[in-house]
Amino acid sequence: MSKIEKVLASGKTHTTHNNAGNTSRGHNGNLDIVLSSPGSETPAHVLTAVQPHPKAEQLFAGAWSACYIAAVGLAAQQLKVTLPADTAVDIEVDLGQTGAAYFLQARLTLRVPGLDHGVATELAHNADAICPYSKATRGNIDVDINVLTA
Repeated sequence: MSKIEKVLASGKTHTTHNNAGNTSRGHNGNLDIVLSSPGSETPAHVLTAVQPHPKAEQLFAGAWSACYIAAVGLAAQQLKVTLPADTAVDIEVDLGQTGAAYFLQARLTLRVPGLDHGVATELAHNADAICPYSKATRGNIDVDINVLTA
């Protein structure tokens, strides 16, 4: 994989989920999309885009974040961990250039306030192993996974 030398555009999303299956609005309410899981009639996720006119990178980040936060829920069930009500994931996807070639890179931040950092880190990596978007990007683009528990 090549490192991006110059970032041309970025897409940022904030996706929330809670244990009750209800949704809450994210910050900067410019573009809020309520998402549901396959086979569920109840919306399970809210995607908030921080720009009023989303770019392709932002839409990709939004789809990835919805999938990833669902994978966090599955990973939590497997570890028998109760997620905080304000669990969220922020994903930033950059389109960049190195020489004449174009590349993507991403940063995922799992926010699980109050959860033990070691447990939260295990959840983040287990969710990365479950999520089809994470699997599709693994080895193809640079991805940093961060965990915030405060």
